[in-house]
Amino acid sequence: MTSRLLTPDICIIGAGSGGLSVAAAAAAFGVEVVLIEKGRMGGDCLNYGCVPSKSLIAVAALAHDARSGRALGLNAGEPVLDYGLTHAHIHDVIATIAPHDSVERFEALGVTVLQDHARFVDERTVEAGEVRVRARRFVIATGSSPAVPPIPGLDTVGSLTNETIFDLKTRPDHLIIIGGGPIGIELAQAYRRLGAQVSVVEAATVLAREDREAAAVVRAALRDEGVALHEATKVVRVETDEAGIAVIVEAQEGEGRLSGSHLLVAVGRTANTESLGLDVAGIDHDKRGIQVDQAMRTSNRRVYAIGDVAGGLQFTHAANYHAGLVVRAILFRLPIRNRPVLVPRVTYSDPELAHVGLSEAEARESHGDSLKVLRAPFAENDRARAEARTEGFVKLVADRRGRILGATIVGDRAGELIGLWSLAVSRRLKVSAIAGLVLPYPTLSEAGKRAAVSFYTDSLDNPWVRRLVRFLRIFG
Repeated sequence: MTSRLLTPDICIIGAGSGGLSVAAAAAAFGVEVVLIEKGRMGGDCLNYGCVPSKSLIAVAALAHDARSGRALGLNAGEPVLDYGLTHAHIHDVIATIAPHDSVERFEALGVTVLQDHARFVDERTVEAGEVRVRARRFVIATGSSPAVPPIPGLDTVGSLTNETIFDLKTRPDHLIIIGGGPIGIELAQAYRRLGAQVSVVEAATVLAREDREAAAVVRAALRDEGVALHEATKVVRVETDEAGIAVIVEAQEGEGRLSGSHLLVAVGRTANTESLGLDVAGIDHDKRGIQVDQAMRTSNRRVYAIGDVAGGLQFTHAANYHAGLVVRAILFRLPIRNRPVLVPRVTYSDPELAHVGLSEAEARESHGDSLKVLRAPFAENDRARAEARTEGFVKLVADRRGRILGATIVGDRAGELIGLWSLAVSRRLKVSAIAGLVLPYPTLSEAGKRAAVSFYTDSLDNPWVRRLVRFLRIFG
């Protein structure tokens, strides 16, 4: 059978956030685009990740607020959960957003959508079913999938991942989570707030990538709410028992056993590169994903890779950032450079933990003793006090001239507050720019300004500054 041949300007493989962003932008400029997706439009974020998890977290937050209101004089009683309605809410949110990412919408934009598996058959041709696509440029945006560790017995107990846990129509009685990264921690807290017992098993430390001080605040909150954290603990094997699932663990004190009703595996993600024919296309790749240069270009000059599959940051907004870069490169021939340091990240625990730029440890490596670390606790912020949400702090790292190198926020609505600091890092602003802002009172954003102002604390005791003030007093 002869394959139909398409010759668009751009062929995109993968209809997750990054791929859809490239397709929409290119089509808006009248560029001929072919988009290939074998699974659900919208990718992981819409169907299994950001959207369902934040919908679940929202329900869990309401339950927690009902309980915690007692301390402020509002005794609403123990919330009664109807998990069937929670399940319906999650999938209603997905269904509401799905039309924006649908085949119909993108075909209306002028994009040719092929719903099939894509694989390279040579360096400049991709095959999808009975169609061959020979494009001027290709963009691989196939995302990633949950990593499954080689734990004995794991394949026999019916474990869950983020791709299957949102299909549950009843709440787990005791959820055991392997992995203490952002996904594991967010879902651990959410299910605990919904009334489940939750145990987290982590081989290292919870949120190990994050600032130690900030992670400690989240860790304390989880324990206060009753989440059992088993850190520095190795999973030896998994088996079934009378409770449902047993996880055999090994820690410093010896071997132990955790029994629960459900098991969630959240140990990271693996780039989706299998069956793409990358070797045939001359595209270098390894276990982390497709290797790209600073311009997101692969070893095949016709092919770009963006998002999770590019082996770096695995966030929806990072994929969208990459998409913007390659659109500028492909359509306008502009030079581009991927700068991962500009991409913020947020763990949507409560309190939230957000970061952008260099961490304190990274900044010390590059700036040594000249580094300045500035802090402002939420306990000294009037809005946080009024709402009884005083956990956490804002931490800034700046060089000796006051240029902002990075920011970490742990506290209420940290994910919303980090936006200002993303701008500061991307525009290489100094703390003086933030210290001079006029912010509404009372708001949590004032904590960031307070941290910025603290850069000048040393000048209060500077003898030269004091002499200048005395001198200027002479002139009235």
